[in-house]
Amino acid sequence: MKRIATMLVLLAVCAAPAFAANAVRISQVYGGGGGTTNSTDFVELFNSSASPVNISGWVIEYGSATGLWNSFTGNAFVFPTGAVIQPCSYLLFAGNVGSGGAPPIGADYATSPNTQFNMSGTNGKVMLVTQLNGNGTATGGVACGSEVGTIIDKVAWGTSNCAENTATAALTATTAALRKIGGITDTDNNSADFTTNTAPAPRNSQSPRNPNCSTVPTRASTWGAVKVIYR
Repeated sequence: MKRIATMLVLLAVCAAPAFAANAVRISQVYGGGGGTTNSTDFVELFNSSASPVNISGWVIEYGSATGLWNSFTGNAFVFPTGAVIQPCSYLLFAGNVGSGGAPPIGADYATSPNTQFNMSGTNGKVMLVTQLNGNGTATGGVACGSEVGTIIDKVAWGTSNCAENTATAALTATTAALRKIGGITDTDNNSADFTTNTAPAPRNSQSPRNPNCSTVPTRASTWGAVKVIYR
């Protein structure tokens, strides 16, 4: 009976999806573009699962420290049809381009014109959501707690509201917020999940996969465990 019960539990695990609902998360943010370090604001995404994730129609939105999401034109970007993040890989979205600092590695997606999606280098918040809030104009923003669609991830830094649990420390023109272990750590607490004392280090879809992330599907590896028991 114990062996049968064990097998049922393992089979139940096998039936689970190969990755969690929020396998894609924000892995890095930098709003100090145009300063002395990097010329461009950017948001980096990471797929922690063993399967490609289609993010067509998903939206990155920005809000000031205590302001509305997408409160000004250009503070939201909708990923086009066909946008996919590969397993254990990154995707780089570039926002406002300033006059100072070095250019980052090539972005997979960027705003047009490049003066849009202008984030604060000290206090702000970004969100990855499944559909657009408002209509993309100055009157189309919504407050924290009134978001439309499914929120995939949120990151707030400095004195900003609407964080996951608590916001990270404030950023500067020379520092970015990087999710720990290359994007893997996710306890739903921004201050615990991110480091904020390092220089921006953007990664795009061509960057090496995270070596701490397995590309072996959970279902396949778990079924292997079941077979070992009954050999």
